[in-house]
Amino acid sequence: MLQNRVDPFGNLIRTPARGHWLGNRGLLHNDHREIVRPFRLKAWITCLLSFKGRRRVVMSPGLWTELFFFDEATAFAAGHRPCFECRRQDAVRFKQAWIRGNPAYGFNDKTPIAAIDAVLHAERVSPSGIKITFTQELSALPDGTFVEFNSDAWLLSGGLAYRWSPAGYRPGVAPHSGPVTVLTPSSTVNAFRSGYVPEVRLP
Repeated sequence: MLQNRVDPFGNLIRTPARGHWLGNRGLLHNDHREIVRPFRLKAWITCLLSFKGRRRVVMSPGLWTELFFFDEATAFAAGHRPCFECRRQDAVRFKQAWIRGNPAYGFNDKTPIAAIDAVLHAERVSPSGIKITFTQELSALPDGTFVEFNSDAWLLSGGLAYRWSPAGYRPGVAPHSGPVTVLTPSSTVNAFRSGYVPEVRLP
């Protein structure tokens, strides 16, 4: 079983549960298909499982490492964003919503996506490799955001919180109000507020 599924904390885990999205952070594995680094690039992207009939052998020597997510909301919580090749329309929608939601950066449609990747990278992992989180009032968070309760990741949607597992979500419960620890990068949360709706696979 390969260590190539991603949880909402951004960790690479082993699980027999199937992923529904493909991810890329660069070449992370060695010739023995073992993970040796958490990322290689600042562009962490989320891709389609199938695109133009391309076929890959997972974790081939010398090629980028195929990562997998349960749904798009999980990928966003881990710090990824849509790919501009296989998901161009989604990538453009995300970039536009991100720019609207984060006006302090002064970015516009001509700003290269690498500039947004640099912001996302500074928000998702510290120089020592620790997942970066922030605190915000639960009531201020949009659907699709992941928060942490009791060391577990929970998806917010429709006024309920759904506990994440590699195979899917547990039934939703009404969350407690007040400040919470947010896993989804803050600028991505702002993009959700500005109109980007991530794909989720609720029970």
